Amino acid sequence: MTVADSGTDANAEIASFGYERARDELVNVVKMLEQGGLDLDESLTLWERGEALANRCEEHLAGARRRVENAISRSEAAEEA
Repeated sequence: MTVADSGTDANAEIASFGYERARDELVNVVKMLEQGGLDLDESLTLWERGEALANRCEEHLAGARRRVENAISRSEAAEEA
């Protein structure tokens, strides 16, 4: 996928990404932005993709956090019973 192809429609695919894939692509986006040499539109498109990838990572982390908290709560409830 080229930078020009990674607009908002292409960002819709991110919803199906697992944590590792979203994280790895986010790392690549950051590298490309840090290297520079892109025009403004390409940079903005990459930035938007990076935001979408970061949000997807946060969704996964929040879900994992909830699962851990639920497991701890169940464990504590079982110990009290």
